[in-house]
Amino acid sequence: MTRVIGLTGGIGTGKSTVSRLLAALGAVVIDADAIVRELQAPGSPVLTEIADALGADVLDATGTLDRARVADRVFRDPAQRHRLNTIMHPRVGAEMARRSEAARRAGVPLIVMDIPLLFENRPRDRAAARGGADATVLVYAPRSAQIERTVARDGCTREQAEDRIAAQLPIDEKRALADHVIDNTGALVDTERQVRELFANLSGEAATGKDR
Repeated sequence: MTRVIGLTGGIGTGKSTVSRLLAALGAVVIDADAIVRELQAPGSPVLTEIADALGADVLDATGTLDRARVADRVFRDPAQRHRLNTIMHPRVGAEMARRSEAARRAGVPLIVMDIPLLFENRPRDRAAARGGADATVLVYAPRSAQIERTVARDGCTREQAEDRIAAQLPIDEKRALADHVIDNTGALVDTERQVRELFANLSGEAATGKDR
């Protein structure tokens, strides 16, 4: 039996780190952000549609999407964010479903659907928030840490970091919706321990066919 989990977090919480750790343990990770980048490759029909919706200046001189400019624009303007989401969400969802089905057919025990906005697009109820997954996992860090990490990682201002975080569901609300929480506030070794325990638990349930 293949078990599917939805992995999410918030800007600066360390979701990518947890995703890599799960993959190293043997999970098949289907990364929504990676699929977005593939779909937005230079010359793609999706990129043309984005430029038409948001403005030609979101492309640089080589025809590549200027992600920093797009991020600044959509995190400040809900209407622009909605336009981008309308273009991307159906396509990303369809590709993730295709890859998930292929992994199921291959008989893998654990599929991780890595989705940054997992809870934003679903009802504010724990069971409903799972969607088609067997369980959800949140990578957690407090808002203060999110701001500090985002500024350090992206080289943005504190105000820009706060705007990006404000565009997502507050991290403590996400925590209340998640079935499992990885607290990434402390040292990496502590995060690694939590991930190993989670993987052992979920892959064991997959092997025995245990329901959620």
